Amino acid sequence: MTAMAPVFSYEQAFGRNIGWVTPDEQQVLRGKRIAIAGMGGVGAVHLLTLARLGVGAFHVADFDTYDIPNFNRQAAAFMSTVGLPKVDVAARMARDINPELDIRLFKEGVNEGNLEAFLSGVDLYVDGLDFFVFATRQMLFNQCTARAIPATTVAPLGIGAACLNFLPGRMSFEEYFGWGDLPELDKALRFLIGLAPAGLHRPYLVWPQAVNLKERRGPSTIMACQLCAGIAATQALKILLGRGELLCAPRGFQYDAYRDKLVRTWRPGGHRNPLQSLALAIGRRVYARALETA
Repeated sequence: MTAMAPVFSYEQAFGRNIGWVTPDEQQVLRGKRIAIAGMGGVGAVHLLTLARLGVGAFHVADFDTYDIPNFNRQAAAFMSTVGLPKVDVAARMARDINPELDIRLFKEGVNEGNLEAFLSGVDLYVDGLDFFVFATRQMLFNQCTARAIPATTVAPLGIGAACLNFLPGRMSFEEYFGWGDLPELDKALRFLIGLAPAGLHRPYLVWPQAVNLKERRGPSTIMACQLCAGIAATQALKILLGRGELLCAPRGFQYDAYRDKLVRTWRPGGHRNPLQSLALAIGRRVYARALETA
């Protein structure tokens, strides 16, 4: 006798969320659409976490394929997925959680030609791009500001995560980081220092030569990526449901699991704050070796 295939039920699949959200709020999440650019270290685990939260629709973008160097941190990287498009694999895993998902794939990544479609109708943008993807990140956050779309970025740093939210009517990504037309090296330093002014991860960087800005390479951990997903999904829940305290730029926070520390940061004026200028100067010394090879 052949066993019957299980019948999917949204209410059963996400019923254990109820208690931390109300039944009505769960239905609100079901009707929300989130855009995620990047399906690598944090992007794919963001997607899977948000799918398990019960969010009903996604736009996901990535042009890359999985490879063995992805194995230490990327949720959908396996021997069975090497060579496969990241966006296809991540979307398949998300649909395996919720077959009813409305998910649109942008297999060429995000560019000026598809930016309108990528952000059309979305309620939130969640940043999943690689640290060194400056032009696309700048374009996306600037467009989120122009379209009044909330945006969040949670960066994996060491064995921890740093979070910044950018909300309509508040300080923008550009106002906070001040990237403008700066060279990529300066953007990299401003991004790193701006994401985590407290620098909780720096004391236990035991092999500094692993940071190579010229090769656009740095160390990473799966623990940090998973922490990022939990934080990003929590920020998404609060933004989409409009409840709970929400820090937004120029306020942010960094949690470091290795050092068991949580620090809230506040940089009025963003990149123009004197403390940020001092932090950049210190950062140039800390990452001197990486800068010399860039």
